[in-house]
Amino acid sequence: MPSFVNPEKCDGCKALDKTACQYVCPNDLMVLNKDTMKAYNQEPDQCWECQCCVKICAQQAMDVRGYADFIPLGASVVPLRSSDSIMWTIKFRNGQIKRFKFPIRTTPEGKAEPAGGWDTKANIDDFTLFTEPASLGLETVAAPGTKTWKK
Repeated sequence: MPSFVNPEKCDGCKALDKTACQYVCPNDLMVLNKDTMKAYNQEPDQCWECQCCVKICAQQAMDVRGYADFIPLGASVVPLRSSDSIMWTIKFRNGQIKRFKFPIRTTPEGKAEPAGGWDTKANIDDFTLFTEPASLGLETVAAPGTKTWKK
């Protein structure tokens, strides 16, 4: 289900030029209505349901309607972001509440290494994945269908 904005909670990120949800949306769906200074999802049918906007919203004005098998009627899943973690509050239909805290990435913007430090110049014809065998903690791996070990 696509994300949506609760206009009563949205403050347009205090009238900044670009809201947090605009900044974080991977599909560029969120926009700021300059007249009302409220954000909204301009194309809900294109939403990937990644919940990035929900997690970043400081006012908790963003939400995603969950699917019945994940969030049945009467239940809710609410993320609350802090500077170093996200606290997920799960409310079950019977009223039981559980909270889970997960750390967030603290890599400065533009400093993330896409390959994670692994050598990306691997031979494309090699049967191993580009991080193998090192990522498996092995020195070598067996070639498929053989008893030969390769580095």
